[in-house]
Amino acid sequence: MSKKKKVKKTLVEQILDKNKISYEQATFPTHQEGDVAQLSVDHSNIDEHLIYKTLVLEGNTTGPVVGVLPVDYHLDEKKLAKASGNKKVNMVPLKDLLKTTGYEHGANTPIGIYEKFKYPIYIDQSAQEPATIYVSSGKIGRSVKINAVDLTNLVHAEFVDLQQN
Repeated sequence: MSKKKKVKKTLVEQILDKNKISYEQATFPTHQEGDVAQLSVDHSNIDEHLIYKTLVLEGNTTGPVVGVLPVDYHLDEKKLAKASGNKKVNMVPLKDLLKTTGYEHGANTPIGIYEKFKYPIYIDQSAQEPATIYVSSGKIGRSVKINAVDLTNLVHAEFVDLQQN
């Protein structure tokens, strides 16, 4: 009889432990697309609306800002600009992402980014409806299932409408 192999905790999971926030570890299959790893479309029978991506943009006034929204929606940059007090926001170029956030494309996490840089974070208001959502835990293919309100409180985020209509 073998024991279930325990997955080594990511820095994000350690931050959640330190703050006494409950979560569940989750892994998702990934594939290579060009020179970046992506989550595969089959999300292990989990509703895509519950899996959130972390996008990092540069505001003309504030500098970096973070938008967190379901993987199956597109970010409305004008809405994020307005919510964050910018006239305009643009995606941080892929070549600058690691330097800006400390994470590679596909591994950005609001928890780790806030812990290290304290960038303003905006979470799509749709996260308020389900009890829990999935966000990256700082490694490609690794996520945490977490209560959205706990996440928002931890990273001092605001719930706002970020989805393109």
